[in-house]
Amino acid sequence: MKKGNYNRLWKWHFYAALFIAPLLITLTLSGIGYLFYTDVENKAYDDLFFGQSEKTEQLTIDEGIEKAIEQYKGYSVSKVILLDDPYNTRLTMTNEDGDQKYVFLDDNYEIIGSQTAKQTFSNVMREIHSSLFVGGTVVNYLVELAACWAIFLLFTGLYMTFKGRALKKVLNPTKRQKNKNLHALVGTIITIPMIIVIFTGLPWSAFMGNFIYSVAQDHPSIGNPTLKQQPPTSDMSEIPWATRKNEAPTSDDTHAHHGNMSDMTSMSYGSSISVQQLMTKVEEAHISKPYSIIYSSTEEGVYTVSKGSNTGITGLDVSPYEEMTTYFDQYSGNLISKVSYQDYGILAKWFTWGIPLHEGHLFGWPNKLINLSVCLSFLFVIFWGFKTWLSRKKEGKLSTPPKASSGLSIGFIIFMVILGLIMPLFGISLIVVAIVEGIIYLIKKEKK
Repeated sequence: MKKGNYNRLWKWHFYAALFIAPLLITLTLSGIGYLFYTDVENKAYDDLFFGQSEKTEQLTIDEGIEKAIEQYKGYSVSKVILLDDPYNTRLTMTNEDGDQKYVFLDDNYEIIGSQTAKQTFSNVMREIHSSLFVGGTVVNYLVELAACWAIFLLFTGLYMTFKGRALKKVLNPTKRQKNKNLHALVGTIITIPMIIVIFTGLPWSAFMGNFIYSVAQDHPSIGNPTLKQQPPTSDMSEIPWATRKNEAPTSDDTHAHHGNMSDMTSMSYGSSISVQQLMTKVEEAHISKPYSIIYSSTEEGVYTVSKGSNTGITGLDVSPYEEMTTYFDQYSGNLISKVSYQDYGILAKWFTWGIPLHEGHLFGWPNKLINLSVCLSFLFVIFWGFKTWLSRKKEGKLSTPPKASSGLSIGFIIFMVILGLIMPLFGISLIVVAIVEGIIYLIKKEKK
């Protein structure tokens, strides 16, 4: 690239950092918080996760569920999460407004207490990290766009480091040169790890995430196997990412009892088998804890029993190799079909590993510590980038990088086009930037 292109990339690098740094800092800090959510929740919610009720009567799990329905009026059970010892059983209960409670049952299936779902540490961190706790399509796109521009910052920073020989030793360096060298050195070291962290988080994004999932669904040979029957009616976070929108089979509707659809005490219908009976069927199918049971929301639906590597639930995550989604007839309890990790295509397998790597629990504490070091280093790079700018900033001026003295080169165009194709939302933002710059150029030309 020519010197003019170096200055142009420097200019874009500068403005991108200036505008998205606050968002990147927020995403990084919330990511660190989410990285340790299981450790925080195990301590903060010790009484709910591991405690015992004062009542010692031994109940069946179905009796415990019925007591929860009676105690929390207006709420119905949609999911039952059965965890390994010493964790207690957890119920997800939802009311007509969509509000959720987590209710915990001890070894005797007696009620210990409950949580408001949106106020748990993991959900707060997740909401900040994915949607800045505001939500909405625009905010989700903004978060994704910040991640895309972070990729741009890393690549352009890497280019300027080597093109500008920022790491070259200088005798008696100035304060600005020291800041610049430190910014460049740490940025170079974390470029590849940070790109991996960002790209493994994109499956949950609004724009690119839906695109990736569509590709995985439309091309089963590389993505997700498709069960060509009635799709599930609920989108549950405990279902693994690779199968959460798969079409699910339906139960044998000859058993269905077409009763009053508004009477949904526990989101099960007619002569559906009990949870205890289902657990026996699950055991017979050689499915071990931890797993979640998702109730059917229709008379024709099925029980969905799943083990996921990226559930977001303390105590529920399993190894990618163990991930599976199974469907049981809600009336007979028969296992209808099963989709496991071995059935995934290469794309689905990649993200089944990538997401827990991003979340920091793929290989235990070393994964957390590596992710933590990458995040802290990224914050360090942002901080030292601003220090570098402030060390050369003249009072009363923005002190932007020098203007590009030449036109766009083929190399520059190819670089931006490739990034735009890999990250479509980034590509759209580039078009917007180009239009704005064109308008500014025309205005200045008209004034001259």
